[in-house]
Amino acid sequence: MNKWAKIILVVCLVMLAAGGLFAQTYTLRFNTVASPADDQVKAMQKFADVVKTLSAGKINVQIFHSGQLGDQKTALLGVMKGSLEMACDASPSWFTDLAAYPEIGALEAAYLYRDIDHMYRVTMGPVGQAYWEALAKKSKLRVLDVWYLGTRELDLTAKAGIVKTPADLKGIKLRMPNTATWLDVGRALGANPTPLGFGEVYMGLKTGTIDGQDNPIPTSYNEKFLEVTKYVVLTDHVIGYVTPVINEDLWQAMPETYRVFIKQAMRVARFWFNERVLEDETMLLGKAASEWGIEVVIPDKKAFMDSAAKFYSDPRFDVMYGKGTLAKIRAIE
Repeated sequence: MNKWAKIILVVCLVMLAAGGLFAQTYTLRFNTVASPADDQVKAMQKFADVVKTLSAGKINVQIFHSGQLGDQKTALLGVMKGSLEMACDASPSWFTDLAAYPEIGALEAAYLYRDIDHMYRVTMGPVGQAYWEALAKKSKLRVLDVWYLGTRELDLTAKAGIVKTPADLKGIKLRMPNTATWLDVGRALGANPTPLGFGEVYMGLKTGTIDGQDNPIPTSYNEKFLEVTKYVVLTDHVIGYVTPVINEDLWQAMPETYRVFIKQAMRVARFWFNERVLEDETMLLGKAASEWGIEVVIPDKKAFMDSAAKFYSDPRFDVMYGKGTLAKIRAIE
């Protein structure tokens, strides 16, 4: 074989290899605990539709709602291990425990963000990116995007009564996700935080196992938590978001073009979802009042903010998050 024949053969082999690589089809299972009525599930489907189009059908995303492939903890562990490709219910509080990464819990402290724009400047800016990169190395969880879930409010039963200050929450069994960071949020508000799985919240409220829960209004409405409670207290204590994640090894093994497609599709789904969440936060309280008799309570928000500031002034948070970290995040412009 002469020189030019060898060169042509090598070029052909490279082209065939490249063609085979980019012809590879990926099936990605994407799990959430949200119900089909929730716009989060619809946003996941929007992502699936867009990325399928961008990739000419080479990336197929299958949506699993209502925790079909596991609750929040189980699904995240699956993504970490590679037995599940993607999950949509992640947030920093889950990473603190599952990834043995307590520092990242700083991103979900009560009254950390001034508003949604501040949250995005932190989580999508250099500070957030540094946390996400460290998380990928520690846990094999690759954060793909940040979707605004809504501002979290208190949702309380008639038994709990009207709450306007942290003192009114004393002894109230407030359901929180079972992570150290979320339990601290409950304590910062003055409640008795009670860990309970998301799928158990409705019955917990109905039977009196818990006196209340906290979630954004759209989540509380779509999951019918407002059907079995009486009061919504507008504390605005956490700017809530979810961070869709994918297994890091899978992510790095994908062609760069496919990773770009996934990022672009995530962005489309984010804007679609955020717009609907903002609209629903405005409209659904009125619907809940007419459908289920929900009463809206305007609390002493400054009292709650002062309670949280005092709680997080404990030196243990400087040890856990890094000295002055919460103040530095709050100061980001």
